[in-house]
Amino acid sequence: MCFVRCLIRRLGCFRVGAGGAPPHGCKFKIGWRAGLQAGAGVFKCRPMTSDAKGLSQLGQSAPIPTSPEQAVLERAPNPHKGTLYMARFTAPEFTSICPVTGQPDFGVLVIDYAPADWIVESKSLKLFLQSFRNHGAFHEDCTVGVAKRIVDTIAPTWLRIGGYWNPRGGMPIDVFWQTGAAPDGLWLPDQGVATYRARG
Repeated sequence: MCFVRCLIRRLGCFRVGAGGAPPHGCKFKIGWRAGLQAGAGVFKCRPMTSDAKGLSQLGQSAPIPTSPEQAVLERAPNPHKGTLYMARFTAPEFTSICPVTGQPDFGVLVIDYAPADWIVESKSLKLFLQSFRNHGAFHEDCTVGVAKRIVDTIAPTWLRIGGYWNPRGGMPIDVFWQTGAAPDGLWLPDQGVATYRARG
């Protein structure tokens, strides 16, 4: 039964009960989600909502900012406020430069957060991360600085970041930071980035 429920959720609608027919108006189309009808064993469909008011970059031509300070990180209302869940952003080609030598640094950033009132708008996050490509900073500064900028923007319930950097000077540097202990009940999968090891 759990498998069936999950499958129907993926299709966009979830119902339980003896009727066998979906709630009125539900066509099991993508773009619908379940809303619990209080006091009954039936989930009835409601349209998904997206509030894009105030977003200046999504759907527009937006140049890559010349620096992280110039980048505008934007937010949108959490469509599931009050629900404990985790969202993940992975930047597999994050690039910055060494502040001393000017040599390029490459790494993978994995950002996990539990939203409160706001979620991060992903295009603005992408542009913010791209703004580091000519920015001189140590690995620790880049990694923790990205996380703190997100925290300042959306004030999440919880956030963690893992910065997995390629070796520089013969030594890889991985950087980890979180706002505190993860909330009870939060599904927290492994970040999935292997510890660096030499070839062979």
